[in-house]
Amino acid sequence: MASQKAQHEIRPRRSDGTSLPEARALGDRLRREISGEVLLDPFSLGRYATDASIYQIMPLGVVVPRRREDVRAALQIAREHAIPVLARGGGTSQSGQTVGRALVIDYSKHLRSLLAFDPATQTCEVEPGIVLDDLNRQLARHGLWFPVDVSTKSRATIGGMAGNNSCGTRSIRYGVMRDNVVAIDALLADGSPARFSTTEEAPPAGPGESLKRQLLSLGRREQDHLKDAFPKTARRVGGYNLDALLPTNAPVNLATLLVGSEGTLALSERLTLKLSPLPGNRALGVCHFATFRGAMEAAQHIVKLGPVAVEVVDRTLIELARENALFRPVMQTFVKGRPDALLLTEFSEADQAENIRRLDRLQELMGDLGHPDAVVKVTDAAELRSIWEVREAGLNIMMSMKSEGKPVSFIEDCAVPLEHLADYTERLTEVFARHGTRGTWYAHASVGCLHVRPVLNLKLEKDAATMRAIAEEAFAMVKEYKGAHSGEHGDGLVRSEFHGMMFGARTVRLFEEVKRSFDPQTIMNPGKIVDSPRMNDRTLFRYMPGYAVKDFKPALEWPGYSGAASGLQGAVEMCNNNGACRKFDAGVMCPSFRVTRNERDLTRGRANSLRLALSGQLGPEALSSDDMMETLKLCVSCKGCKRECPTGVDMARMKIEVLVARAATRGISLKDKLIAYLPRYAPYARHLAPLLSLRDAIPGLARLLEKATGFAAARPLPRWSRAPFSVGDGRGRKLAEAASLPYSVFLVDRPVEGARPRVALFADTFNTYFEPENLTAATSVLRRLGYDLVVPEPAAGGRPLCCGRTFLAAGLVEEARREARRLLDAVLPLVK
Repeated sequence: MASQKAQHEIRPRRSDGTSLPEARALGDRLRREISGEVLLDPFSLGRYATDASIYQIMPLGVVVPRRREDVRAALQIAREHAIPVLARGGGTSQSGQTVGRALVIDYSKHLRSLLAFDPATQTCEVEPGIVLDDLNRQLARHGLWFPVDVSTKSRATIGGMAGNNSCGTRSIRYGVMRDNVVAIDALLADGSPARFSTTEEAPPAGPGESLKRQLLSLGRREQDHLKDAFPKTARRVGGYNLDALLPTNAPVNLATLLVGSEGTLALSERLTLKLSPLPGNRALGVCHFATFRGAMEAAQHIVKLGPVAVEVVDRTLIELARENALFRPVMQTFVKGRPDALLLTEFSEADQAENIRRLDRLQELMGDLGHPDAVVKVTDAAELRSIWEVREAGLNIMMSMKSEGKPVSFIEDCAVPLEHLADYTERLTEVFARHGTRGTWYAHASVGCLHVRPVLNLKLEKDAATMRAIAEEAFAMVKEYKGAHSGEHGDGLVRSEFHGMMFGARTVRLFEEVKRSFDPQTIMNPGKIVDSPRMNDRTLFRYMPGYAVKDFKPALEWPGYSGAASGLQGAVEMCNNNGACRKFDAGVMCPSFRVTRNERDLTRGRANSLRLALSGQLGPEALSSDDMMETLKLCVSCKGCKRECPTGVDMARMKIEVLVARAATRGISLKDKLIAYLPRYAPYARHLAPLLSLRDAIPGLARLLEKATGFAAARPLPRWSRAPFSVGDGRGRKLAEAASLPYSVFLVDRPVEGARPRVALFADTFNTYFEPENLTAATSVLRRLGYDLVVPEPAAGGRPLCCGRTFLAAGLVEEARREARRLLDAVLPLVK
């Protein structure tokens, strides 16, 4: 049962301790004493109120430290104001570890360096905010990597992974975070620095030594209890790692106690990591099964072949991936027929011939188990990467369901011994059926840790009650099988309250003793691991009681989505905060974040602001407010998110709705009008090209015009061409001339017999009047390649065609539709 004290500490309100003047004073002091950013406005707080879990708690403030001293100053100030502190990395926690009524410290923007690297000992030292993929890119040139390869590696920070005791796909070979963290230089709750490492290191005199002696004493005192206090599964990350304190582990590594502590004991400043040689060769066997149980029964036999990974993908995930345009081509290469489940089995020995031999043995084993001709062998490196990308996007693919019900994380982290895996999954499926739902399964069959998520609608009280009922039944079953209820994703708000049920009262008392020893004031991320609230306290949910979006008519259509505003609500709520938009690998999502690294300039941050605005949590006029415009200002409408976000969030389209709301309530500025109506006045303005060019030529004129037009003086405007592109200048055929030509498709078609291949070249406003050399170059290249060019013109004559994009940028949707109709009228005759 959660204590009243813990509830207060998680959710203090301004009325119960922090007055508005006190909040201002806190902000003023933070800004004076740290060099980083201090965010206290409602929009910023809203963007840090959620992670990838079901919870939402508005923080008291956000600090984005620029250097280590900023973290120390923020902790000191928070301690003096009796305000909790919450460390945050990529914000991808699925259990609510990184949300709370606290001062959030975001390490991910600046504190992300590789500080030291020792190839001789195969170790490195990093700051907490470094992203796993970024670290491994730097290590790869030395033939090394940090092998805890979580599926969120493109945005997961090492500090967050350590706080969570993350595991990854290949833990069967490399272990989990606690096995790969050598030492942690930490900041204790009282502000003093302390190094946690093995007892072999000569302990320096100074802060933290008394605490370390207490911890070692606890390990000796409780060794008889601790040796049997935790399940003996390959995965167990629940609670504190008290078993690391056992004298039999000599030399004891005290850093292991901080790993998995979810920021409740100390703040990491520097982490020393154990590295591994980079795998050279890999081979994958995609094992097909007619039944899910068959896959679960086979896992215990497959692991005996020595794979580095055995991952399950169930039928739901297979079908959703096939429906996803991003993954459909990949699925066609390795999935045969309509299997009920797949086991992705990877071998990674130094000798590729050995990997091939193991693939052959895998095929033989599958035949012996009654699954002949059921293995697709993959050895091509590019194909391997593509297949693993589908698996790594598993959760996000499942979350792409457009219905109100979504797969919910709360029992997705259970781990049981492999010999019980088939029975456990079958019984749990029956539990889902009794409660009127179903589950989707994927992840780590190699270690008995399957990520199953029942489909529930947590906007409904009855589904929140169902969630708890399923959790209690599932955890009781896991305990029966001597498994772990928290196998990878940590405790957070969703599982901490069940520690008594899973570990017993004595172990929980030891957790509390450790927490008090580190954090007597309870300011370090309270409410996690100990003194936690009930997991189904709906006041802590993202969709809390009373959550609603007022209905209105949107400017665009949102077919297929649920909720108010003809589905706009459902489209916005598709963002599950998985953070894929924080990646810096291939692709383009999200270009503005890649420059600023601000949560505001991120698809996730913008979607959260939109959701909070639509539901009235940021005030009655939030959708058309200046803060919302600032949130969307750097969205360049590139559509990268529509393609690359696994749940299909289309921020460019959503931005149009905001611009329409803004135009309706505040009108359109002169600057926006000048941009929007450019296609209509460009044919006339081009005659004034020399005069218009003076804006950037005469000193002071740009600054003077900035006040009148709103165009920033520091930014030069596009230069009007004195010789705009024209369809009558011999560079392309007019539409009338092309009408008699054989034509079959828009853009490029295959030539009919005896005819040259043809292409229709769309001469848009910008290229026509500002950069006609692009169109000229295009015509030259295409004609040299033997194409016959057609430049579409308005069917009824008049000014050149335009796509209407400039009108959308100002929220003038109807004007954009008029332009689109003109364009369609012109090009449809080319389509036969």
